[in-house]
Amino acid sequence: MPTSQLHGVSSPKCEVTALVVDDDTVSQMIHHKLLNILGIENDVVVNGKQAVDIHLSGKKFDLILMDRDMPVMNGIEATKKLRDMGIRSTIAGVSSHSSSKEKQEFFEAGLDVYHEKPLSVAKLLSVVSKIKHKA
Repeated sequence: MPTSQLHGVSSPKCEVTALVVDDDTVSQMIHHKLLNILGIENDVVVNGKQAVDIHLSGKKFDLILMDRDMPVMNGIEATKKLRDMGIRSTIAGVSSHSSSKEKQEFFEAGLDVYHEKPLSVAKLLSVVSKIKHKA
């Protein structure tokens, strides 16, 4: 028991929630598992419209891992819409696209940070540490 307190496991103030927004099932699984490894409660949706809808239903997340290219509503549209709705969560763009023009377009939509796929524990920890400092 004291050991878990030392590692911050029992501290409710350290809890972070995340939303994985990606249409690729392999990426969903990887990001979901990485978040679980870090003890981050997370939900998964398959496109930007579902990300917007889940927020409209009243759910809130500290972190949103947003893929760029998805059917129905892509990551850029979804990010713009979430920001227009007043969502202040940290939105991390996660994509295999790395051209500076594509990244810039994503950032202009309201992105906080961008990482190329695949995410790693180190990349995820760098994003999560920024959330904890923001709070």
